Amino acid sequence: MAHSHSHSHHDHVHLHGDQKGKRLFITIFLNILITVAQVVGGIISGSLSLISDALHNFSDVLSLLVSYFANLLSKKKASPGKTYGYKRAEILAAFINSASLMIISLVLIKEAIERFLHPAEVAADLVIWLSLLGIIFNGGSVLLLKRDAAANMNLKSAYLHLITDMLASVAVLVGGILMKWYQLYWVDPLLTLIIAVYLIYMGYNLLISSTRVLMLFTPDAVHVKDIVDHLNSIEGVNNVHHVHIWQLNEDDIHMEAHIDFQRDIRLSEFDSILQKIEAVALEKFGITHLNIQPEYGKCDDKRIIAEH
Repeated sequence: MAHSHSHSHHDHVHLHGDQKGKRLFITIFLNILITVAQVVGGIISGSLSLISDALHNFSDVLSLLVSYFANLLSKKKASPGKTYGYKRAEILAAFINSASLMIISLVLIKEAIERFLHPAEVAADLVIWLSLLGIIFNGGSVLLLKRDAAANMNLKSAYLHLITDMLASVAVLVGGILMKWYQLYWVDPLLTLIIAVYLIYMGYNLLISSTRVLMLFTPDAVHVKDIVDHLNSIEGVNNVHHVHIWQLNEDDIHMEAHIDFQRDIRLSEFDSILQKIEAVALEKFGITHLNIQPEYGKCDDKRIIAEH
């Protein structure tokens, strides 16, 4: 069985790994400060929206810790007992973080409904000052992770947490002002409800995309029939079948397939054709890792997708 693997992107990832970890660590520290301040302030002021923002921040602390350790684990080398190493750690972290967003959202919706039924007065001044603190700290955290989030599902999950936190703090600030000047205390549970619905909206797509990777689904951007058509057009190739394509993580797309050749070729000829296959797979479809089983005149199922 032939095997190929492209390393073109790995040096870049390695160079930025340490900086990525440092930025995550600073962000964790900032979010711990916000969480403690808002929990204490929420209890003292009686603000559900401030406590909901604090719970959201606490979920960020947990998600950022998961992301931080996933980032460390992803650098560990493969071993005989872990032949892929910990390359899936960041995808697993993205799944946990997005799932936690959904769960916390449901808790916040329940609390908001109860507060609508039993409204309570809120100390608005404390709400205003602590929401300002949340905006400043979360804004700084968002800037720290913005660059890394564009190319990494794990850090994107943490980044989304922080953006929703910052927006939630803005909403709580507006609510604090309305409660202070107009005594509109129903704004507090309304904001909580809005924050919760927004969390569900932000977390859903990431939950689906991380689930697809964990379930070994074919990446959305990769079309199996197109790949097979391209490979079938290579001179010497008779039929491409038993195809499996999946993502190991965000950097690596793997493909395995059986290729039936038109004649009984020598190994040196196979290597020459394999180079063409590798070039097509990488350049046209971004596949970085290939496993090809060569065949000639074998009596087996020639379907593109076959369960086995």
